[in-house]
Amino acid sequence: MRLKSSLLGVAAAAVTLAAAIDGASASTTAPAGMTPSPSTAPPPSTALPSSPPPSSPPPTGAACTVRYSVYTWDTGLTSSITITNTGVTTITSWRLAFPLPAGQRITTGWNAVYSPSSGNVTARGLDDHVIIGPGASIAIGFVAEHTGGTGSPSSFTLNGTSCSLS
Repeated sequence: MRLKSSLLGVAAAAVTLAAAIDGASASTTAPAGMTPSPSTAPPPSTALPSSPPPSSPPPTGAACTVRYSVYTWDTGLTSSITITNTGVTTITSWRLAFPLPAGQRITTGWNAVYSPSSGNVTARGLDDHVIIGPGASIAIGFVAEHTGGTGSPSSFTLNGTSCSLS
């Protein structure tokens, strides 16, 4: 019958196409002694081909803004730092690096661990202050001793990416 052979051809083409999309090969020949019918042919695959890889890798740094304020007295100072994620992805396990001005030495801090206590310092988040969602901010800070210099750090980098100052 002509209609039956046409349907078998369509079914075989669908199996071949589905196998090609899945990256496998398909046999369209029926085993000896069996005549395939449209009702026993496997349905065509509904899987979509995978999307092509992105043309460039995602950024590894973080988009950020830092607001730094300082309150000074005699030979001490208290610094407050607000880190804002200005990007569209969540920042996790962050590290904020900055050069502490000469003559200043951190004695204690909050919401971060500071190391070393002077020179080029890196602050890393503590416990519930390790994730900064898009558009969100966190506040950290420290108390330091100073020998007369109460200036502010000249720059900040978050996970290796420069932050703008506000």
